[in-house]
Amino acid sequence: MSKAARERSARERLAAERRRQAARAKQRRLLSIVLGSVVAVAVIVVATVLVIDHKNKSGRAEVHKGALAPLSRQADGSIVMAKAGVTKPELEIFEDFQCPNCKQFEKNTGSTVEQLAAEGKVKVVYRPFHLFGNSPDPVKTNSLRSAEAALCVPADKWISYHDALFRFQPAEGTKGFSPKDLAKWGKDIGISDPNFEKCVKDEQKKSQVDAMTNYALQTRGVDSTPTVFLDGRKLDSNVVFTPDGLKATVTAAAGAAGK
Repeated sequence: MSKAARERSARERLAAERRRQAARAKQRRLLSIVLGSVVAVAVIVVATVLVIDHKNKSGRAEVHKGALAPLSRQADGSIVMAKAGVTKPELEIFEDFQCPNCKQFEKNTGSTVEQLAAEGKVKVVYRPFHLFGNSPDPVKTNSLRSAEAALCVPADKWISYHDALFRFQPAEGTKGFSPKDLAKWGKDIGISDPNFEKCVKDEQKKSQVDAMTNYALQTRGVDSTPTVFLDGRKLDSNVVFTPDGLKATVTAAAGAAGK
């Protein structure tokens, strides 16, 4: 090979090596950009989740919108929602505010229950209690605090507070329903009685919650939530969680009662 050919071959090899190095450098830059973008997206996602979680736990409660039958509290702490003179059929709802299935029930058929009561087709009795008394914390404490706070609420504000407790329900196994938040949500919906916050923070309704829990578990045999009775008969979950099914069942009972 001539000297000129050898020099040309060397220049070509050098040029080829430079192209390979440039290509590798470009790949590294692209990889760096991609990884940087992935990290940035991950940070945004985590930040968004944290913000949403914070809002879900300690956001602002809202006053209930929509027609409601009159509300009153019975001596045992339960809440009655019914138009004047409506005593049958009677729909009893046993619930725990830490119960995910209760939250789902409220989402699925809560508005149907309210509508039926507002139309005078049923008397509704809400019976909150402390189902998770034997569960580990924080589930046990979340369950007890929320039930106690609910009993501190004036009857006319019950549905708004009821809505807030399910809206801000802590995920199972996480801390929530702090006394501070429970008191704040009451103020958000218009509870102005200065004794409300004291009632919540001092757990003044614990003995009543204990009595309501004993009634649910021992007297009525409730072993899960939500448990719904219509005139003393336990309703199947297929009815309870289905708006059309619940409406048809209650409407039929109301017709039999002459409503």
